[in-house]
Amino acid sequence: MPADAELPMTKKTDRTGKIRWLVLALAAASLCLGVSAPAHVAEAQEQRYQRRSILDFFLGRRYLDDRPQAPDVQQPRRQQRKRPPAQKAIVNTRTAPPVRAPVQEEPVVQKLGDARKILIVGDFLASGLGDGLTAAFETSPGVVVEARGNVSTGLVRDDYYDWPEQLPKMIDELKPAMVVVMIGANDRQQMVTDTAKEKFRTDGWFAEYRRRVLSFGKEVTDRKIPLLWVGLPAFESDQMTADAVQMNQLYRNQMESIGGEFVDIWDGFVDENGNFIVTGSDVNGQQVRLRTSDGINLTQAGRRKLAFYVEKPARRLLGTQASPDLVRLDSSNLPGLGLPANPVEHTVPISLSDPNLDGGAELLGARPPPPTLTRSPRDLLVEQGEMTPAPPGRVDDYRLPVAKAPAEVSVK
Repeated sequence: MPADAELPMTKKTDRTGKIRWLVLALAAASLCLGVSAPAHVAEAQEQRYQRRSILDFFLGRRYLDDRPQAPDVQQPRRQQRKRPPAQKAIVNTRTAPPVRAPVQEEPVVQKLGDARKILIVGDFLASGLGDGLTAAFETSPGVVVEARGNVSTGLVRDDYYDWPEQLPKMIDELKPAMVVVMIGANDRQQMVTDTAKEKFRTDGWFAEYRRRVLSFGKEVTDRKIPLLWVGLPAFESDQMTADAVQMNQLYRNQMESIGGEFVDIWDGFVDENGNFIVTGSDVNGQQVRLRTSDGINLTQAGRRKLAFYVEKPARRLLGTQASPDLVRLDSSNLPGLGLPANPVEHTVPISLSDPNLDGGAELLGARPPPPTLTRSPRDLLVEQGEMTPAPPGRVDDYRLPVAKAPAEVSVK
């Protein structure tokens, strides 16, 4: 048998290899048991880890680090580490919202005791006109607006509210300097007269309505009170708009016959083609909503625009009383004139015969002027007719220029 031939594996060598592998396995197990956590802690950690979603699995370390660690001897330094102190939040002034200053309310202008009153009567449109006109004259101490509009009223029916009976009572009570009427939006209905019932848009209806408008206006003009009758605006309904055009023509004709003034507001609530608009320019030229969703009423901006048309003739009729700078002057608010308390102490009279004020001994012209040895250009011109020659180069210098001698040529 050759010397280098491999001996067959015996039972002894097989037992030795198994023992060697068993020792290695026990050593590895002892190392694992030395650094591992107790069974109940490991089980709790495993259950928590299994409850993680697939998103947690992909995020990895972010969620593995927040799991409670087992109390072992290999991590004492990590558990005792202190957290850094929390820093104060820094506010970014670029992204932080600006701090708004408190809104200061404008002082209310006190009305004068003798302020002139504007009485506004009519239906729901007149009530809106009262709101807008009150805002228009808010800063005018000499004007007070009295809005007495009644929503569901008109000149057709007097069973709910009788305007011809109530208007004289209001005038006697308030003694207004001007009366503004805006009525007619509720009058598109049947009218009951003493003899019959007139349907709307018939000739009999318009004849009776014309008489009532004329009588209502005379209640104001007969008292020598300025009257402004405001026309109707356009409406969303085409039929209502057509009726408003016809009624405005009736109002205009009747006001001109009794000395009143008709205020046309039509162009402020239609477009360039004469069609009804919901949104348009306000008193400042900005695009705003003027009418409500029903196509009849006015918004707050629409009421202010309505008052803008009435404000112009009202200020013209009231004159300086409608000025916002009007105040009452009395002993408490007289302007300081800066006058001395004793004017005699601060006044020094000047005598015309006192020449010492200018440092001289005599008044000007008291002695003849000193004689002169030469004659002035005036004396030469007046007495002898001689004129001083003009300086060379002036436009009136008529002397011929003096010819210059040729320059001598030097010979070298």
